[in-house]
Amino acid sequence: MDKQLIAERFARARNTYAREARVQQQVALKMMRMLAESLLAEDCQPEELSARFRHILEFGCGTGSYSRILLQTLKPETLLLNDLCREMEECIEELCRFPGVGFLPGDAEEQDFPENMDLITSCSTLQWFNDPASFFTRCHRTLTTNGILAFSTFGPSNMHQIRQLTGHGLNYLPIEKLQALLHPAFDIIHAEEEVVSLSFDTPRHVLRHLKETGVTGTEKKIWTRSRLQNFCEEYARLFREADDKVTLTYHPIYIIAQKRNQSNE
Repeated sequence: MDKQLIAERFARARNTYAREARVQQQVALKMMRMLAESLLAEDCQPEELSARFRHILEFGCGTGSYSRILLQTLKPETLLLNDLCREMEECIEELCRFPGVGFLPGDAEEQDFPENMDLITSCSTLQWFNDPASFFTRCHRTLTTNGILAFSTFGPSNMHQIRQLTGHGLNYLPIEKLQALLHPAFDIIHAEEEVVSLSFDTPRHVLRHLKETGVTGTEKKIWTRSRLQNFCEEYARLFREADDKVTLTYHPIYIIAQKRNQSNE
């Protein structure tokens, strides 16, 4: 992963991300709903959520869509927001005015986070990591007893249209692999996946959508006129629907895991 390139592309997209990131916003809402439901299964009442999650760390906060949900729903004493892209601080400026909310820029895979967090959480970020297993181990050390790691990421079918036509894309981990990486240090409370399709008028609209959400972070090849024309023609030929629109596939994965302590290993 070229983390500098990823940060630059997300920085350029920060003013258009909220408008274009429809799936990511749906994922954030669902992540919170699943988190609340998992606690209800523990006989934790909705009004007790704040007590359960007093200290929260969100890695990859981006423009703050999920951050706002966390703050409004869980009302933590402290909420530490982290992002690779320093420029994201201007997008969450109003959140940082709340007592206990702070921003920590930098690569989450390299940051020294405060200990005794009740919840480490994220939406649509882990797919950019080089070594998720190492990060999970660090989360285990950072979490308090019975702390929760809750995140969404994307699976192997994510944007398969782009990979098929360009030969380029992230190495998305399947849900079974993610659970296996978590297993040494965590008990899985809930795991599920889904496939979501977005429709666009033309392949050019697909490319604009990707650019305006910043998710072209690892693509370095120049888009010449001939390359663009060939891409659009093939995309329309392979992925056109009956209504004459074209589709782009997202493959969200949701996992909620509880820290396994030595006493119950």
